[in-house]
Amino acid sequence: MFSHILVPVDLDEPSSWAKAVPVAQALAQSFDAGVTLCTIVPDKLAVVEAPWTSVSLGALMDKTTTRLHSLSRELGVESFGREVGCGNIAGGILAIAGDVGADLIALSSHRPEMKDWLLGANAARVARHAKCSVLIVRE
Repeated sequence: MFSHILVPVDLDEPSSWAKAVPVAQALAQSFDAGVTLCTIVPDKLAVVEAPWTSVSLGALMDKTTTRLHSLSRELGVESFGREVGCGNIAGGILAIAGDVGADLIALSSHRPEMKDWLLGANAARVARHAKCSVLIVRE
């Protein structure tokens, strides 16, 4: 049913991978699917930590890639592909999903807070705009 699963994570938020990664692993085993773990460097962070030059942005992306590799080793999912994007979080996730040919995005969500009602959560944006199936895993 699914051939490639994308699992977006926030490297600073363990709840983003605590449930989603095991669910993706189980689905991947059931469907003999590939899995890619991804993270997005938000525009706001890039502006603060890598202002003005492509060299500093490249260094930030390399640092994030290293952190994603470390997380995959920590979780025991070294066989997963790994991708790092930059920009708007929901847009970055959707771009990577298209690049890797994902037919399922499995991501964690949190209980909506007031700011989510006003601005919209990233999981909701991904679910609304994805061209593939989206599984939102709750705690």
